[in-house]
Amino acid sequence: MKTKLIQKAQELREHGFTTGEIADELNVSMDTARWLTLQKAEEEKVDAPVDFAINWNSIGGNSTRLSYVSGALSDMALSHGEADIVLGIAVSGIPFATVMAEFLEEMTGLDTSLAIFHPNKHRKDQDNTDDEGTISTNFGSVKGKKVIIVDDVITSGKTAREVIHTVKDQGGEPLCVTVLIDKAGLSEIEDIPVESLIKVSRL
Repeated sequence: MKTKLIQKAQELREHGFTTGEIADELNVSMDTARWLTLQKAEEEKVDAPVDFAINWNSIGGNSTRLSYVSGALSDMALSHGEADIVLGIAVSGIPFATVMAEFLEEMTGLDTSLAIFHPNKHRKDQDNTDDEGTISTNFGSVKGKKVIIVDDVITSGKTAREVIHTVKDQGGEPLCVTVLIDKAGLSEIEDIPVESLIKVSRL
C-alpha cells in the first residue's frame, strides 16, 4: 500500500500537482504528501509521518452513493439551522456541496446557493504561508449568508480554519463544517461545530 501511495504521489507531482493538491487527491496530510513525493519506492529510509490514507473511490466514483452520502451530510448540517449557501472546498468537497445544495433546497423549501473555496495549499506559489484561500466569484457569494462548509476529509483542521476565516472576512456566518471523514476527531473549529459521518481516532 505504501509503495502504491509513493508511486501515485510522484505521478501527481510529475503532472504538476502542488503538495496541497496531492494531499487532497490522496486524502493524506500535507506532511505525508511531502514525504511521499520525496521517497524512492525501492529505498524507504525515512519513517513516514503518522497518518491514515483514505480511499473513498467507491463513493466518489458512483453518483448514487455520492447522493446518499450527501443526503446524510445535509441531514446532519440541518441540526445547526437552515443555510442560504453551501460552500464546497476544492476539489473533493465540491461534489458533496453541489448535491447538498439541492438536498437542502428540497428539505427546507429555501433557495440554497453553491459557493466554491480554493484553499491556499493549491496555489503554485506558496511562499507566503499566511495567505488564505479565496472564494470563487463564479459561484454564490457568502456575504450576509448563513454558510455550511463542506469537504471530504479533515486531516488537521487547517483548511477548515482557513475557510471559516475567509467566510467571516467576507461577511458570511458559518453554521457548521460537514465532512465525510474527520481524521482529527474534532467537535469544533474556531467555535464552529464539525459534523462528520466518520471520525477516526488514534488509540
